[in-house]
Amino acid sequence: MAFDSIPARFLEHARKRPDAPAFHAKRNGIWEMTPWKTYVSLTRSAAKSMMALGLQPGQAVCILGFNRPEWVIFDLACMMAAGAPAGIYTTCSPQEVQYIIHHTESPLVLVENDHQWQKVRQERDNLPHLKYVIMMDGAPKPDDPMVLSWKEFLEKGAGVPDADLDGRINSLDAKQLATFIYTSGTTGPPKGVMLSHENLSWTANIARDIVKLKPDDISLSYLPLSHIAEQMFTIHVPCTTGSSVYFAESMEKVADNFKEVQPTVVFGVPRIWEKFHAGVNAKLREATGVKASLIKWATGVGREVTALRTRGQEPSGLLAFQYGLASKLIFSKLKPALGLGRARALVSGAAPIAKEVLEFFGSLDLIIMEVYGQSEDSGPTTFNVPGKIRFGSVGAPIPGVEVKIAPDGEILVKGPNVFLGYYKEPAATAETLVDGWLHSGDVGEFDKEGFLWITGRKKEIIITSGGKNIAPKNIEEALKTHELIAEAVVIGDRRKFLSALVTLDMERAKKFAEERGLSTGEPHKLPAIQEAVQAAVDNVNEQFARVEHIRKFAILPRNFSIEAGELTPTLKIKRKKVNQNWEKEIEAMYAE
Repeated sequence: MAFDSIPARFLEHARKRPDAPAFHAKRNGIWEMTPWKTYVSLTRSAAKSMMALGLQPGQAVCILGFNRPEWVIFDLACMMAAGAPAGIYTTCSPQEVQYIIHHTESPLVLVENDHQWQKVRQERDNLPHLKYVIMMDGAPKPDDPMVLSWKEFLEKGAGVPDADLDGRINSLDAKQLATFIYTSGTTGPPKGVMLSHENLSWTANIARDIVKLKPDDISLSYLPLSHIAEQMFTIHVPCTTGSSVYFAESMEKVADNFKEVQPTVVFGVPRIWEKFHAGVNAKLREATGVKASLIKWATGVGREVTALRTRGQEPSGLLAFQYGLASKLIFSKLKPALGLGRARALVSGAAPIAKEVLEFFGSLDLIIMEVYGQSEDSGPTTFNVPGKIRFGSVGAPIPGVEVKIAPDGEILVKGPNVFLGYYKEPAATAETLVDGWLHSGDVGEFDKEGFLWITGRKKEIIITSGGKNIAPKNIEEALKTHELIAEAVVIGDRRKFLSALVTLDMERAKKFAEERGLSTGEPHKLPAIQEAVQAAVDNVNEQFARVEHIRKFAILPRNFSIEAGELTPTLKIKRKKVNQNWEKEIEAMYAE
């Protein structure tokens, strides 16, 4: 019997519910629906075309582009043909694109547009294994013998018998390589995380069961599909449950698309929730008089109800009545305005999120469940599940996974979701995977109720010149809760005291200046901004031990960026690069 793989589940939907909506994409301003039978037919054609172009079992293909139906079709088609797809972040430089294509030895690459094609073209002499580049549907085709249009590509497989493709699908094995996830490289060149078919299908089942996902659920695909979390919510879970996916038009249109689609299931990285938080908070603060009083009352009710629901209880009596009234007057209007009117499962992951942000959403009757994990264990290690949530923690271990704390505090993980290893890197694999235990690199502890709390990264622990070990994460998250602060990086390794580099939320900073009749040209230099940030630092210092206090800070003239190498594509801080880029500002804080 064939293994219960993601491709096998995918094919079942065309048989059982052929006309049900599989995905929606916007064309000419209209959301167009594609049913499962068409989705599967297109993907089978793509898989046969890959075979016709010479793709052998075990070989890789690469995908470079924003979230589009062709991205997912190409990904699934490669797995059907017994290959392994590898996504590449659209923000990658030509050299980084070349690294991944060459490292995987991919003969085929799918690109979204001319901009991404130019990255490949620039490095083609350094890509000896590359045979064809395929353009996504609608993209202009360059006059180059290496390049195929999407239509030309799909036609290549016409002569491949269906039985040949079915043979490859039926031969898929649980332990066989299914996909590559290239880490976004906070500590050097990206590593190719190898995930098996069992890793993907088992984890998709867990996600379905935890969030109770159903065929009528809807999600919006907008975060990078090169990341395992977005792949889970856009590819593997929908293939498992039969739910429907809307593909966002672009990152610039995400806010509008949320309002149009009103998804039932939402996955976001902390930066997304922080932007929601900043925007809503600013709007609520503008309310005056009766409206302000009503909002204060409703959010208080929301906070009480959320406190019950995170413990698996429901409001009753007077609180239930108040909640019904608050929902009618405030929540029922606020949530659709955010695009969260139908949302019943909100998830945050990929990086730490501040407890205050979660509590804020809770006061608006929106409970965000934080998940913790990494590419190396297919996404989830622990999960705050409905009815069992502790804001600030990352939840309890997911069913079927063992999690323990090593003597040095490192979080270790074992289970069917743990990866096969790093591609072509046996030394790194041996260091990370020891006797079946994944060494996460994160430091944490369990509380008495079994919730895991992350206290830092092993490699990010700051050791002061006084020998004190300090995890910067919690301090940074606390600083970022202030409305003016976009990012904060704590400095202090081998130093006498801790300092911080701070970047501003420019929109809020300019508004702050305007309200006070000040110039908005260089907000980081304004004394009023300096004073506001100092007050935020003083407030945060009160929450931590004296040795963890921020003694000095520098407000930077711009935000950290992917282009400057300071952020990964999933918006994690690259501390080494931040230290290099702002060395002068750092040294100024420690000048005698």
